[in-house]
Amino acid sequence: MLKHTPESQGPPASATVVGVALQLTALVLFVCMDTVFKLLTARFAVPQLAWSRFFFSAVTVWLFFWLTTKGRVPWRSRAPGLQALRSLTLAGCTFFFSSALVFLPLADTTAVNFAAPLISVAAAAFFLKEQVSPRRWLGVGVGLLGVMLAVRPPFITGEAPPHPAYLLPLGSATLFALYAILTRKLAARDDPRTTILHTGLAATLVSSLALPFVWVWPSGVEWMLLVALGVIGGASHGLLVLAYARAPVSLLAPLSYSQLIWAGIAGLLVFGDLPDRWTLLGAAVIFVGGVLAVIPERRKPD
Repeated sequence: MLKHTPESQGPPASATVVGVALQLTALVLFVCMDTVFKLLTARFAVPQLAWSRFFFSAVTVWLFFWLTTKGRVPWRSRAPGLQALRSLTLAGCTFFFSSALVFLPLADTTAVNFAAPLISVAAAAFFLKEQVSPRRWLGVGVGLLGVMLAVRPPFITGEAPPHPAYLLPLGSATLFALYAILTRKLAARDDPRTTILHTGLAATLVSSLALPFVWVWPSGVEWMLLVALGVIGGASHGLLVLAYARAPVSLLAPLSYSQLIWAGIAGLLVFGDLPDRWTLLGAAVIFVGGVLAVIPERRKPD
């Protein structure tokens, strides 16, 4: 079992490396899940997709831990209120992001959602008292500039105002930053497996309320895709919990910039969406910001 340390103590270097690897893997799975989401928005309402994502994720995770722990599932939390708030925050994040996918290309939606790292770093410094270096602040600031370019504001592009749906991934980014902070706080209170188990519970209950109004009966193949949403979602957020239990938010959050690469590839291969010059320029600036924020600090010799 992972040993919990106070939030003020820095994690060992080996744990940080593992945390970064887990985060990068989770980001690839996020793009896979978002791609399936966008495919299914042509057939199903967003609340039904969100319910499928959380319900099948919860079933998958609980079944996995029940089998691997011989029925001794570590479900009891020391902070059930925070666990419920974290789950509901993720539900809101999923709703905003998946609603944006109805109107916007996958790469564009992902790019705008990259406001989350800046919010996460600021929140980590304020709420978790994490030390954030000036260079890391500069990195996330440059990344935010890249997000602005991807949004194509008329005062920069001289074009018509962007689609109002661009506000949806901004809302998703804010909620995901809060989700990251809650995940990090719970890492010091609960076993990571407990947090993974609670990820989809409250979200499943809330999204179930909308099902009688939007339900469309899926075909056999569609059932498989809906189940895949949950399995991929459960795996990706499970890895995310393990990552935040090993490395600080201010380090992991900027790694999210790499997700734009996979989103661009998926959008091109699956939907034929070729990123325009503003998305590509924004992605390049975002990459520079991510590099500035992720490079480890050099320690001064004693």
